Amino acid sequence: MSVIGSGGRVLPARPGDPKKVGPYRIIGRLGSGGMGTVHAALDPQGARVAVKVIHPAQAEDPEFRARFRREAALSSRVTGPCLIPLLAADPEAAAPWLATAYAPGPTLNQHLTAHGPLTGGGLYAFATGTVQALAAIHQAGVVHRDVKPQNVILTPAGPRVLDFGIAHAADGTSVTRTGVMTGTPGWISPEHYRTGTAGPAGDMFAWGALVAYAATGRFPFGTGAPDVVAYRVMSEAPDLDRLPETLREIVEKALAKDPDERPTAQEAAEKCAGLLAAQATQVLPALAGMEPTLVGDLIEAEWEMPTLDDPMWYVPRPSSRKRTVIAVITAAAVIGGIAGGTLAFPSKGGSAGRTTTARPTLPVSADPHPVSADPHPTSVAQTTGTPTARSVQDALASVPNPAYTRSDDETQPEPGEWATSTRAETSEEKAATQEIRDLAKAMLATKGWEKAIPEVSFNREAQTVVVTAGPIPQIPEDHQDMFRRVGEMAACTVNSRRLRDQPAVWPYGRFSVYWLYGEQGGDESVLGFGDAADGCTREIAGRWRGDHFGLATAGIPSSDKEEIRVADATVKSLYGAWDARAADAGLEPLGTGTVQLGFDPVEQAMYVWAHEDGYGPLGGRAQQSHLTDVVEKTGCEKLLAEANTNSGWRYTRYVVAMYWGNNGETQIIDSGSCLKD
Repeated sequence: MSVIGSGGRVLPARPGDPKKVGPYRIIGRLGSGGMGTVHAALDPQGARVAVKVIHPAQAEDPEFRARFRREAALSSRVTGPCLIPLLAADPEAAAPWLATAYAPGPTLNQHLTAHGPLTGGGLYAFATGTVQALAAIHQAGVVHRDVKPQNVILTPAGPRVLDFGIAHAADGTSVTRTGVMTGTPGWISPEHYRTGTAGPAGDMFAWGALVAYAATGRFPFGTGAPDVVAYRVMSEAPDLDRLPETLREIVEKALAKDPDERPTAQEAAEKCAGLLAAQATQVLPALAGMEPTLVGDLIEAEWEMPTLDDPMWYVPRPSSRKRTVIAVITAAAVIGGIAGGTLAFPSKGGSAGRTTTARPTLPVSADPHPVSADPHPTSVAQTTGTPTARSVQDALASVPNPAYTRSDDETQPEPGEWATSTRAETSEEKAATQEIRDLAKAMLATKGWEKAIPEVSFNREAQTVVVTAGPIPQIPEDHQDMFRRVGEMAACTVNSRRLRDQPAVWPYGRFSVYWLYGEQGGDESVLGFGDAADGCTREIAGRWRGDHFGLATAGIPSSDKEEIRVADATVKSLYGAWDARAADAGLEPLGTGTVQLGFDPVEQAMYVWAHEDGYGPLGGRAQQSHLTDVVEKTGCEKLLAEANTNSGWRYTRYVVAMYWGNNGETQIIDSGSCLKD
């Protein structure tokens, strides 16, 4: 979770905050997020410390504790220059916690906003310090995976790289959940976009973008909707104008599209150290005799960063002498953030919808077991256009002897159902196969996975349509959840339609989605299953609602040109609408990249999400309500305008979500249909 906020000042403690955590005395708050609170603290010697304490709800979850334990273990492995050290941790405490040194200074984003690009020796010191930090991280067998301006603090002693909330061990131990694109658009490597690969070379790509941004104040691949930025990252050259020529060569290599062409962090560190030494020799003749190995001294010599005092740190010690602890630090940061809860496969799911002549209309998925519903729901627009669960059940109830007889059977698929299923034999089965494959292809194609069309088979005894994919190198295992949703959607749509139109003859109502790991059978795995007799519209109290699965799918970059065009225009309109409202309502302006947008083809929904650490322009409920209103009005206006001119446009629903802090904890704020009754 990020603890940068409120100008980096220490905030007063709140009722219920602990007085002491481990050996550390709590004197205030630095920030909070969906996973816990970061406290300002003093160690027994009076040194300033940032202590992250996990919320009780997460502490009760064994899986969450395991992830927190891995976070502490990864953080303890990483030591070196320009990093923030882990001081202590207790993952087994009733309220798990970890403590790090307190890092002074603004983030790179904050500094560039206030003072403009880095120049001269400071820029070379920044490049050297940050790549040295990555070299130390990689040497410890860890991949950072979220190198970005918000995760670099400019302390008086030099830059500091922080936040291992989605770090990944080289041995495969991860502290993030699967099914979600890790990292931040614009700071994600081309290979991560294409295959989900996130290795040391990906960190170096983000480092190259980071240095270019520090030197120019511009994002090297521009701004806009995530899909637009993703396209530029994968296909276009970065904007390196005004980058000093001496740095351009190493930065260009780091930003190579092919990860094999990028330098390692150690190689880049050696190159930058030489450039920094040359810069120091030119600017400070007295340093000309310094050994090149004294890079830390060079960084400090070339680095100029003012410090501001915070009176909240002047807290008396709890002793009879009442001594005062004095220091001058302005902002805080801690290593890491815990990733959100792991994704659980729902027991049912599916879809139903209509077709168009332009392309298959992608119906609305059905997940009768939504995950992590917003504990504070707000109003949601009425859903329209697809049959409710009740309509299919009613159709079967009116048939004396329906061909499908397992509508009340909620058991999981039995072992062997996949192996005993067969390819389509009847004309109806062959037609259903083609419809399922066409629907799946249309959905997968929006993410560039059109070659991953599933196979369809039928198990008459189990009355189940079986959808199978794999082994498919184009789809990383981390993204199998999208394929699960696509398979459920397509199979439920076709089954549901036939159960309504041909209840006396169509024998299939159940569906299963499998992933095949090998070329031969015996190594298949069930991703999901469901029953079309329950209907294919996922509703809560009669209203459609988005979920975290849809958010994860929307975060996968689109390859559909129409989606990219609409996304880019809609994001710009949302920013414009917010700015107009901010002037009237006294709201803070949204920073670049705060609000992002993507499409979920499975449920035909536009997802708009924002990153917030609790103290930004969207930290309060009132601000989030304004954002929801802007999305519902301005965003829906864009979607419906496109639908009116484009017969193949499928998106008429919206979802507003928040990512809290750097840990990726998500909350669905609002969702609904743009089509009003």
